[in-house]
Amino acid sequence: MSQIEDNSQTGQIAKDSHQNESNVPKISNMQAILDKLQYTENPDSQSAKKDQSSKSNGDKNSLTYSNYLKVDQLIGIQYPLSPNHEEHLFIVVHQVYELWFKQILYELDSVCVLLNTEYVNENNMLVIITRMYRIVRILKLMVDQVMVLETMSPLDFRDFRDYLGNSSGFQSLQFRLLENKLGIKKDDRIQYGGTDYKLAFEEEYQNMLAKSENTPTLLQLLDHWLSRTPGLEENGFNFWRRFAFAISDFLTNLEVQAEQEPDEKIREDLIKEREKLFETFESILVREKHDELRKKGIRRLSYKAMQGALMISFYSDVPRFSQPYQFLQLLMDLESLLTKWRYNHVLLVQRMIGSKAGTGGSSGYQYLRSTVSDRYKVFNDLFNLSTFLIPRDYIPPLTESMTKRLTIGSTLMS
Repeated sequence: MSQIEDNSQTGQIAKDSHQNESNVPKISNMQAILDKLQYTENPDSQSAKKDQSSKSNGDKNSLTYSNYLKVDQLIGIQYPLSPNHEEHLFIVVHQVYELWFKQILYELDSVCVLLNTEYVNENNMLVIITRMYRIVRILKLMVDQVMVLETMSPLDFRDFRDYLGNSSGFQSLQFRLLENKLGIKKDDRIQYGGTDYKLAFEEEYQNMLAKSENTPTLLQLLDHWLSRTPGLEENGFNFWRRFAFAISDFLTNLEVQAEQEPDEKIREDLIKEREKLFETFESILVREKHDELRKKGIRRLSYKAMQGALMISFYSDVPRFSQPYQFLQLLMDLESLLTKWRYNHVLLVQRMIGSKAGTGGSSGYQYLRSTVSDRYKVFNDLFNLSTFLIPRDYIPPLTESMTKRLTIGSTLMS
């Protein structure tokens, strides 16, 4: 076949194809398709029209960066009381702190709502972890933000401190709400000026703080969630029973090592180590011992919740415990950063005013220093889980049914 004949035939094919196309409805002609499907009315058309109507009012076109973020209002609320240049920095930094507190509370409230259910599914757990990670990132910024205030000299602060009157950082409503929502107990608080901390606030704020004291805290929700850890059931895998036998084997092995040790000094040390370990494990295995420590405020989590936390720690590499383990780690990150923030604040105050009393009537540095103690830590039990770890070889192996349960399922805690 010649090239000309070939081209001629190609042209005929294209012509026939074009004629065939004219008999086929164009895909872009959606009305023809809708008519063929007998779809005569869009169920969302009315709402769509309303949306279009609202957008056509000019609101969208008139929206700018400035009026959306209310920038004029935001940058117009700094009112220094003194002529000192540094006071402006002091105001801005503390206002930024309050904005971050607001965002943390916003995220924390949503986390508590998601946790306050009978079952926490995987999707919600992922949301919880994401928002907890956001809180942690914000706290990291807040810790570093203290360094900005350190650029101000003590003498500069002295120039405008008297203008502050009785105002004090203790009166930060949002920070007190944060403490309450996390789970700091009222009885653990160090009294401010010898009175209830709420009395430092106006009546409206006192009511808000009282309400937060009677709302389920993150610690309480964590406790309830951990208590439902799969594998704790006595008629199932019964992790606690297996853990007790694993500890028994571990301590027995230490005792055998001590008996076989020819060196008397080393043998005595091994025996002492074994006795200390026995007392340590007894404090968590025996419910009465654990509850006694809770009454003293040394522990906060319930007997069952501690079991759940330990099981998650031992089997963190199992798919179903991966996210719960991340959650526990983030809670410890939160606690660590909050403690660092308090401590940095303590050092800043000492640097600026030494051992003088605070503007609000507190003892200043001495008061703030006391808030860095364990009594202001909510998730201390999570940090202390490492106390009860045993060598990996002694960790009870998961049964086939338990392995399957922690690999397949729709809920993390059921």
